Amino acid sequence: MQGAILQLNVTDDPAANLPVTRAMLREAVAGGAQFVLTPEVTNCISTSRSHQREVLQSEAEDITLAGLRAEARDAGIWLLIGSLGLKTDDPDGRFANRSFLIGPDGGIVASYDKIHMFDVQISETETWRESDGYRPGDRAVVAQADFAKIGMTVCYDVRFSHLYRALAQAGAQVLTVPAAFSPVTGAAHWHALLRARAIESGCFVIAPAQTGTHASANNKTRDTYGHSLVVDPWGEVQVDAGTEPGVYNFTLNMEQISSTRQRVPSLANARAFSGP
Repeated sequence: MQGAILQLNVTDDPAANLPVTRAMLREAVAGGAQFVLTPEVTNCISTSRSHQREVLQSEAEDITLAGLRAEARDAGIWLLIGSLGLKTDDPDGRFANRSFLIGPDGGIVASYDKIHMFDVQISETETWRESDGYRPGDRAVVAQADFAKIGMTVCYDVRFSHLYRALAQAGAQVLTVPAAFSPVTGAAHWHALLRARAIESGCFVIAPAQTGTHASANNKTRDTYGHSLVVDPWGEVQVDAGTEPGVYNFTLNMEQISSTRQRVPSLANARAFSGP
């Protein structure tokens, strides 16, 4: 299976971002990709909740979802839209951070709402409260594509290893981790966490990421780490996209999954235990 990651540097304007993403997707398809993945919040990165309320849309109305579904249908490819910020009907007005697997007919095969919210104080000057604007999901998802079973996650989920073990035990062969990772935590933990998730599950881990400084209408910019990764089931990094936006190609050799799990059958060897 030939695939491609789109490493993006989106702004806080979904209408301006969509043509860029579509052009990169077409470039990936022209290069032979049959499975294309985009990062977390493909439609909009913004630090302003009021701005998000102005520009974000519901799933039924979202221009990015509609546009990328049309691209997948026209190209006949599988597409993982890493996530979109979407309005919901929640009484408190919080958004959903929702990932979509799109089939070659343009249909939504599966969707997943990010479970773990990035509520952290990284430093005295950098604090994040994702749960103020986004409501967490409560359902893990394994989706069936024609080439693999895909376990869907988003960004901060990567720190919760039990989720990935559960996805692998439910049959996942490819784990997706679209992200908009902080440069500080990215430099410290990104590679180690993604390699660990691949090693402990015997899965491919594909992590398309946002990168660089993201332009904003209110001039309050945000930086992300980049380094979209593809990690094989043995924990080897097959692709590291560095920090430049662009299309990054990879190949999935599905035989690696069974051979790795035979060499180190940690999923089969797992045992129930009591305590602590």
